[in-house]
Amino acid sequence: MDKRRLAVIIASFCTVLIGFAVRSSYGVLLPEMLPSLRISKTEAGVIYGAFFMAYTVFSPVLGLLADRINVRALLTLFSVILGIGTLMMGYSSSLIEGIFFFVLAGIGASACWSPIVPLVQRWTSDKRRGMTLAFVDVGASVGVALSSVILPLIVVAYNWRMGWKILGTLVLFMAGINFLLVRDYPQEDPNLQYPEFRQHQNKPSSKMYAKILKDSKFLLIGTSYLLIGFSILIPLTFISTYAVQELMFRYNIATRLITIIAVTSMIGKLMLGSFSDAVGRIKAIIICEILIAIGGLGLVFLPGSFAVHLSMAIFGFGHGAIWPLYALCAPDYFSKSSAGFIVGFWTLFLGIGFILSPVIAGWIADTTGRFMWSFILAIATAIISMFLLLLVGKKISCDNPLRVAPVDSIR
Repeated sequence: MDKRRLAVIIASFCTVLIGFAVRSSYGVLLPEMLPSLRISKTEAGVIYGAFFMAYTVFSPVLGLLADRINVRALLTLFSVILGIGTLMMGYSSSLIEGIFFFVLAGIGASACWSPIVPLVQRWTSDKRRGMTLAFVDVGASVGVALSSVILPLIVVAYNWRMGWKILGTLVLFMAGINFLLVRDYPQEDPNLQYPEFRQHQNKPSSKMYAKILKDSKFLLIGTSYLLIGFSILIPLTFISTYAVQELMFRYNIATRLITIIAVTSMIGKLMLGSFSDAVGRIKAIIICEILIAIGGLGLVFLPGSFAVHLSMAIFGFGHGAIWPLYALCAPDYFSKSSAGFIVGFWTLFLGIGFILSPVIAGWIADTTGRFMWSFILAIATAIISMFLLLLVGKKISCDNPLRVAPVDSIR
């Protein structure tokens, strides 16, 4: 692998790392933020939902732009926006300020996934696409793990506000790394290994985009993505708060549950990402969703500290590979040149689930006084998501005009 290719992959890894670190830090810091800001769980869900609303609005736009304009400039600019929003979260003193600053962070975070997928694919061979994107997405788990370990130490030494300030500063540093390392395409070369990703490739037409949006597989996978996102975000948002308030864990012990999710998700990303290259994306995603549902069932119905930790390990292993596997369905079922557009619009589906999830789960917890029913809702949506993917498998057609290459198994 040449130095420039390696530099782009490293920058992509770091961008995903910092984006998911910011996203997951909300759940880590939430037990300390609730009494300080004097907000309910529903209001806490509204702040998080506002982040994902901004993320959802901008992700499809950036996914489309990633197919057409300078990704280097895109990543640099939106990393700066993410850094400013994250930094200002450390100065929020009310619900309104929290919403405003986290909306700003959500706008910036929208560049930490959709543009990354087509960028990495341009610099990677077909045979290594699943493995390379899985590696880049390990950055998400590393970011979650680091935030869940380091932020509690900062909270103990200072407070939750300092956690946001330090994280925001790191994001601004990441913007500089993107500017220095990222390049849009491999240099033109007669011996270029991947000619389909040359800079002067034919751009997708508006008619092709219209066909994609009407395709049943596009809609089924997108709806499945929405539901699994809804499911996953409930424990990721409230597991540490649940452990502190209902299981009576100390704060630093409660946040270790997020660390367990992050560490096991790294293993899941690498194992299931490579596994999907052999058996197909849909089969691998279904396995992930089964594990997520099992982890949720253990959290609700198995008593004891060990059971909670084991359940989160199972949940994390399944959760780890979900995002890259859904993203890889785009070039598998449709056109590689449209990958950014497709991933961006699937992220629109995902964002709807993310917007609704913390608000509804927080409201249920406030209304019932327990998180149990919120977690049961997460289990149910994961199961429904899995069944939608089974329908995709039955509808695969070898003569799909939107595809550019044969698809093996039930991809």
